[in-house]
Amino acid sequence: MVPVRVVVVGAGVVGLTCAVRLAEAGHEAHVLARDLPHETTSAVAAALWYPYRALPQDRVTAWSARTYEVLTELARQPGTGVQVRDGVELLGPEAPDQPWWRAAVPDLTTVPDPAPGYPHGWRLALPVAEMDVYLDHLVARLEQAGGTLTRHWLAELPASGVVVNASGLASRALAGDGTLSPVRGQVVKVAQTGVKEWLIESSDEERPLYVVPREHDVVVGGTADAGSWNLSPDPETATAILARATALVPALRGAEVLAHRVGLRPARPAVRLEAVPHPDGESGGVVHCYGHGGAGVTLSWGCADDVLVAVEELLESVRR
Repeated sequence: MVPVRVVVVGAGVVGLTCAVRLAEAGHEAHVLARDLPHETTSAVAAALWYPYRALPQDRVTAWSARTYEVLTELARQPGTGVQVRDGVELLGPEAPDQPWWRAAVPDLTTVPDPAPGYPHGWRLALPVAEMDVYLDHLVARLEQAGGTLTRHWLAELPASGVVVNASGLASRALAGDGTLSPVRGQVVKVAQTGVKEWLIESSDEERPLYVVPREHDVVVGGTADAGSWNLSPDPETATAILARATALVPALRGAEVLAHRVGLRPARPAVRLEAVPHPDGESGGVVHCYGHGGAGVTLSWGCADDVLVAVEELLESVRR
């Protein structure tokens, strides 16, 4: 059987994961992207597994469960940049007994009075991906499986053959999708001060608080500014983020600030994962996979499985 080239547009965590899944399944996967992996929003992510700003709930839960399995396995392998860490989400009095995505994780315990002012919380172990290392791990796997990664700006999606569109916010133009919009996230990276557990507090939708420890630093966020394209860190916002975090995690007090980063989450009313024909009737088609909100890492492997199925159906049409 003659291999058919599959072009993957986008080199963030979703595009790379889809390409790895395709290449390791025996397909020719070639990634084209304006921004290389370390220049993407994925490189800014705190990358704690957590289904955030992504719908619909049933599909997101299934995709998240699959990704949890894969990341947990990767955490057992050296050099992947993935670790599993315990932590707590702080909850107010109106919070439900369990999260809507409960079925995606094997264990979750309700804890009383986890912090002053919070009557209960959820404690569980979650994967954390250190993105500098993890993105390199994905690229290495792609190349080892025979795939390629090339910097290349596309004014439009290829009009023939099999294409996977994982271009994130660029799909506003490439797919003509006006429902896609940015949700700006600002984070502060500080030196590791002995913080071992992650922490989330999300009572304020526009100012979610998260503290995500990694081996050498701690990512502290954040913001959720819907509709903002501003990539410049705001000093006052950074000060407020650190003040809130330090109040709940005193070990952060006095930590050296290493970097200020901003990323734009690709938000949409629902994740778009579907195959469509080329507009001019050429063989093949486009598998769209974008709109993951703040959950690109969390949904990546589950979505990649579904992309593989959709691609193989399109490949059959090309070979006929």
